[in-house]
Formats: sequence, structure tokens, C-alpha cells
Amino acid sequence: MADVLAFDRARTPDPEPEPLWRELLGRSLRAAREERGSRLVDVAERAGISPQYLSEIERGRKEPSSEMIAAVTGALGVGLGDLLADIAGDVRRRRGTGPAAGRRPAGPVLLAA
Repeated sequence: MADVLAFDRARTPDPEPEPLWRELLGRSLRAAREERGSRLVDVAERAGISPQYLSEIERGRKEPSSEMIAAVTGALGVGLGDLLADIAGDVRRRRGTGPAAGRRPAGPVLLAA
């Protein structure tokens, strides 16, 4: 039995490892900043952090506290729910799951008449 499992593992390539939370967070924050046409130094100033620290967050090098995330999202004018939805969508796209991949949403489905 162990030989069969080893054979199956050898045939199927390992899936790409999921990115770290801090990397996904950083990408989403950078995308939000660039979408608004804001400069890194301006967002950092409004958030009360150094531009270097914000740059490290955006590059996924630092894992900020919830207070730092709140400060940066506030400086960007981004709701936390929107940020989390963006990150969740990124994870779903990477995995190939979600409604776009044929999954039904949880709960009742309303159909238009």
C-alpha cells in the first residue's frame, strides 16, 4: 500500500504553495494605492508610518499588526471588508475555485423572474 501512495505522489506534481498572508495583503494594498493614483509617501504620512515601512508591507516583507492594517486602509479610504474580499478573490483565482470555476454559492440562490 505504501508503494502505491509513493507512486501516486510521484505522478502528481506538488501544487504551487499558497502565498503568505503578508504577501497577499501587500499586493492588495499596493494595488489599491496605485488604483487611486496615490504616492507611497503620501499614504504613509496619512497612516502615520514611515514610507520605508509601508514599502516593506506592500512587498510582503513585514506582517503588520491589525492596527497598522487599519491605519493604511484608512489612509487609502479602503474598507477592511473590501480588502479581505480582494485577497479572498486572489486566493480563489490561484486555486481555480469559486463561482467562476463552477462552484455554487452557499445558501439560497435567488432567480430573477
